[in-house]
Amino acid sequence: MFTEEMIESITKVEAKRKVNAALEPRRMSADEKDEVLRKFHPDYIKEQFVKLEMGVNKGENVPLELADLLQGKSRIKASSVNLNSPTYDVDVLVIGGGGAGSAAAIEAHRAGANVLVTTKLRIGDANTMMAEGGIQAADKPNDSPEIHFLDAYGGGHFAAKKSLLKKLVTEAPETIQWLNGLGVEFDKDASGSMLTTHGGGTSKKRMHAAKDYSGAEIMRTLRDEVLCEGIEVVDFSAAIEIILDEKGHAAGAVLMNMETKELCVARAKTVIIATGGAGRIHYQGFPTTNHYGATADGLVLAYRVGAKLLYPDTLQYHPTGTAYPQQIFGALVTEKVRSLGAKLVNKEGDVFMHPLETRDVAAASIIKEVRETKGGITTPFGEGVWLDTPMIELKNGEGTIESRIPAMLRMFSKYNIDIRKVPILVYPTLHYQNGGIDINTDCMSDDVENLFVAGEAVGGIHGRNRLMGNSLLDVVVFGRDAGKSAASKAKEVTIGKLTLAHLANFEKQRTDAGITSKTESPKLLPHYAREV
Repeated sequence: MFTEEMIESITKVEAKRKVNAALEPRRMSADEKDEVLRKFHPDYIKEQFVKLEMGVNKGENVPLELADLLQGKSRIKASSVNLNSPTYDVDVLVIGGGGAGSAAAIEAHRAGANVLVTTKLRIGDANTMMAEGGIQAADKPNDSPEIHFLDAYGGGHFAAKKSLLKKLVTEAPETIQWLNGLGVEFDKDASGSMLTTHGGGTSKKRMHAAKDYSGAEIMRTLRDEVLCEGIEVVDFSAAIEIILDEKGHAAGAVLMNMETKELCVARAKTVIIATGGAGRIHYQGFPTTNHYGATADGLVLAYRVGAKLLYPDTLQYHPTGTAYPQQIFGALVTEKVRSLGAKLVNKEGDVFMHPLETRDVAAASIIKEVRETKGGITTPFGEGVWLDTPMIELKNGEGTIESRIPAMLRMFSKYNIDIRKVPILVYPTLHYQNGGIDINTDCMSDDVENLFVAGEAVGGIHGRNRLMGNSLLDVVVFGRDAGKSAASKAKEVTIGKLTLAHLANFEKQRTDAGITSKTESPKLLPHYAREV
């Protein structure tokens, strides 16, 4: 299973394990963090970014791959869509069926709105389902939302919109209780109190989890609630354009059947974009932890109708993606593995960093260890460093891995790797879209009336880096709030004449900017077929 080099390195790791387990690596200073980020984090590689030549963010830097989509051609012509005969006519249209979209739909429905959820895959096929480690909430006596705010604000390089971050942390404790009430099976002790652990960048143990499949458990519960409440869901129907009314307000979307390519119109008083992330764009060629449909669709849809993006130049590369074996290359190795005691070590078996630095710093440090320090382990298709998982049971006792991270144990066991006995190889993998659509505290775009946003498609909640557990939190907090706000707004909305006039305006901007790319967007799905 392992190469001779790997086996030789594993022997060194084993020889130093007891010493390393007792070792408490120091945390980096602020200057050291800044230096390692500047030198090694992918967000700092200037040639991988370009200035936008058109649209509301004109002149701002974005990744090359995202610029191609934001400035791409529409998939349709306005003349090909009959706006006068909508197939659906609702109060609230939710685009996306992940955690944010489902939470939004539930709350909008409970507020009395007629709700439609449309999703290009199936409800639940989302990054929420892929999340593993947990969800943060400051609900213990030694913690507070204020401390949670400071951890997240500092971890995001002091760039978060304070109003959004305040909403996130103050609504977190009630959000946990809401999920618990819906039936999410959080880890609890014998007395029924929720178990919590640390995450990277946290000063208190506030990570609530359901083993190491927290996202799947939350998504299962939200999806079941949507279906049980009878909310209409249209699967395999992608939103390919936002429809405006004659006042320039969001008033629905053009939907495309993913199988037949048939187009239809969903008319709505308010629209919620909850389309998730962008990992399947594979920025800079990185592998990804993301689900199949994570292609930045929401950013494209919103940008085309004039909604501003915030921090579209920043992405999160999870420090511990699977680097071996190839069958699960890029798959997430939850931060919970490190919060339980596993440390990152190089090919000589030496610990080279604190295991719970913030994600961007940890990712950059691993890249540095491989590229500059030459402490990486070569695989048949890349490089990585060791995450010494047997250290968990050395520190916490036999059975800890099976009881606390069973999904991780199963994933590697399929390839004859027992993480209780041998370390695993990891390397950064594309994980989260830090930037997104700029919103106010009502979850609505300041630029496009009646266009609401929730979840990973939002920019500004986390600043320029996100702490573990704040994503599952934000999809539920902002999903719920977007649903409530959209339902409330719908009560006062009178929809004007539907129009796709923005398509001609956007194409004129392309022409004026000299953009000749034939890329059609939104992307919808990644393309993996080999060119013949």
